Amino acid sequence: MKLDNKKIKTLGELKEACYKVKSVKDELRDNLIQRIKKGEETFPGVWGYEDSVIPELERAILSRHNINLLGLRGQAKTRLAHLMVNLLDEYIPVVEGSEINDDPLKPMSRYAMELIKEKGNDTPISWLHRDARFAEKLATPDVTVADLIGDVDPIKAANLKLSYADDRVIHFGMIPRANRCIFVINELPDLQARIQVSLFNILEEGDIQIRGFKLRLPLDIQFVFTANPEDYTNRGSIVTPLKDRIGSQILTHYPDDIETARKITEQEAKLDSRQTDSIYVPDLAKDLLEQIIFEARDSEYVDAKSGVSARTSITAFENLLSTAERRALVTDADKTMVRLSDFMGIIPAITGKIELVYEGEQEGADGVAEILIDDAVKSLFPKYFPAINKLERKDAKTPYDDLLSWFFQGEGFELLDEFTDEEYKRTLDSIPELSQLIKEHQPDFPKEDMYFLKELVLWGLVSHKKLSKNRFAEGYQFKDLYGSYIDGL
Repeated sequence: MKLDNKKIKTLGELKEACYKVKSVKDELRDNLIQRIKKGEETFPGVWGYEDSVIPELERAILSRHNINLLGLRGQAKTRLAHLMVNLLDEYIPVVEGSEINDDPLKPMSRYAMELIKEKGNDTPISWLHRDARFAEKLATPDVTVADLIGDVDPIKAANLKLSYADDRVIHFGMIPRANRCIFVINELPDLQARIQVSLFNILEEGDIQIRGFKLRLPLDIQFVFTANPEDYTNRGSIVTPLKDRIGSQILTHYPDDIETARKITEQEAKLDSRQTDSIYVPDLAKDLLEQIIFEARDSEYVDAKSGVSARTSITAFENLLSTAERRALVTDADKTMVRLSDFMGIIPAITGKIELVYEGEQEGADGVAEILIDDAVKSLFPKYFPAINKLERKDAKTPYDDLLSWFFQGEGFELLDEFTDEEYKRTLDSIPELSQLIKEHQPDFPKEDMYFLKELVLWGLVSHKKLSKNRFAEGYQFKDLYGSYIDGL
């Protein structure tokens, strides 16, 4: 039965409404059961976990377990914890003024018990919304037991003229104040071992001890921990008895395919409406962006243990649109489209978010980012055009011969960063063999994406060492591969 929180203001009215005490874990369980029965989405906005993480998380909630989400950075661990709030009841009654959200029918604190003893059924009740029932703490080496559990407050003792033997001098920490809530500790292995030990009793027996005070406070808390496997070796670990008290450990992961990764990026990117209205982004450009991140996760230059966060593709997408937007502002254009050369603008978003191994350090962060872009082009190229074999017979004919011949017979061409859209299109249209190649192999390709595809052909031929691409201050120059060798002599 749903209680009317606007009408019920006292303990007596709450009893008349037949209110029943329910633990936070039972709330989560009951509401999850209702959602599953109705076929509703339990964790909306989380993509790629439908058949892996979310079923495991649902099983943990049904089992009333405390949960540890273990995974590399940028795998939506904290987001999942936040979304659990939606499985709580909309409002719960608390004793008004209680520091630890005392349940009116099951008070724990001295304040609540004395207030109820004094006022009885007239005890005032307040209502706590589920959005206020989420607390989190980032585990850092400076976190203390006092921060989490509580401590004696000498100022309170002096103001109230109380002895240190009086339990009213206690100042409750974050965990008791999160009673009847979801409490998240992020990066648990970073928490010092002695601080982790202080959580033992709370997780198992539910009671706490503060500076010698034996308080029997059966706290009602849904704990969610997050941890990164890298932390286990670099900075710390979860002590074994604490691991033993955590009911379910759930492994998170990165998206398995480009389509899922695109959904995440488009959902999370913070874009100005002026950007989305004035900049056209080809689907192929979105696929290429995600492919770059996939390449980074498999790259020999990037530390796989550290991972490549989903935030990398999100910030890279934001930079990509900003690169196109800046060009439109410079050329005084109302609208523009993303070009493949704009991908040079995402390099700052990549270099700050990937950890390099020794070989990567030798290449340099910018160099590795450029290699990743070229590798992504090379991976996508065979999806649209015939594969280019590493070893070919000297006289073998390929679909690219006419296009390569055009470069061999001429001086190549330049694509400047600040070309207007008309200049950009005119330059690419100046190569008839390029248009013919696309007509033969991608006749049904969307017209508005055609110019991005033309650039992909050129970059793909460069990545397969069929053409040369040189960067200069204002843009790119594409030339015959052998002609560039001769020029360099």
